[in-house]
Amino acid sequence: MTLRAVPPKSPDQPAEAAEVVLANAAGDAGVPMSVKIRERLLAARRRFHANDNIAEFVREGEIAALQDEVAGKLLGVLQSLVIDTDNDHNTRETARRVAKMYLQEVFKGRYEPAPSVTEFPNVERLNELMIVGPITVRSACSHHLCPIIGRLWIGVMPNEHSNLIGLSKYVRLADWIMSRPQIQEEAVTQIADLLQERMSPDGLAIVMEADHFCMAWRGVKDIDSKMVNSVMRGSFLKDPNLRREFLALLQKKNA
Repeated sequence: MTLRAVPPKSPDQPAEAAEVVLANAAGDAGVPMSVKIRERLLAARRRFHANDNIAEFVREGEIAALQDEVAGKLLGVLQSLVIDTDNDHNTRETARRVAKMYLQEVFKGRYEPAPSVTEFPNVERLNELMIVGPITVRSACSHHLCPIIGRLWIGVMPNEHSNLIGLSKYVRLADWIMSRPQIQEEAVTQIADLLQERMSPDGLAIVMEADHFCMAWRGVKDIDSKMVNSVMRGSFLKDPNLRREFLALLQKKNA
C-alpha cells in the first residue's frame, strides 16, 4: 500500500490532525464491515436485535462488503459441516447465494429504510371500520431461522385527523417489518406501532395467523398447528362491540 501525506484541511488544522486522519484510514482498511457497523451502533447506544432496523447506520455501498463477509463465514459453516464445497457442484456457490438471500431478500428489512408511503388527509372524515387482508407474510423465526409463513389482517377505525394510506402500502409496510428474523408476538406489535405512528387512527387491530417451520420441519414435526395472535389499540380495545364486529368479519371471510 502506498501512503501519501494528507495536508491539513485548513490553516487552523495542525499537521498532527492530518497524520491522525491518515492513520485512521490505514487502520480501518482491514476491519470487517460488520465490526464497523456494530461500532456505530454501540457509539449511538442503539439496540441491534435480530428484528431491529439498522439502516441509518449502514452507509452507501457497505451492503456489498457486508454480503461478501457473510458469504465467507457461511462458507466456513458449510466446511465445518464436512461438505466438500470445492468439488460439490451443488454447494460451490451456496454460501454466496445464501448471503445474497439474507441481505437482499429475506432479511432486507433490517438493512433498508422504511418504504416510502404517501399519506392522504381524511378529507371526507371517514370514521367507519376498514379491514385490509389477508396479507401474505413471510419471515424466519429468530430461534432457528426457519420460515414463518402466514396471513395478516389489519383493522382501522379512522378519525377526521387520521392519515389514510393506499392499500398496497399496508403490504409494503408489513413486508418491511417481516423481512427480518422475527418472533410472531413481537412482529404484530411492531406492525401496530408503525401503522399507529403513520395513521394516528382512533383504533387499530392486527391479527396474524402463521405456520412455523421450526415446529413443522424440526422438533415435534407437527404440520397442522398454527399460531394466531392479535394486537388491539384504542377503540378496538375499549369497545367490545367494535372488537366483535372486526373478529366476526374475519371469521366470515374464512368460513
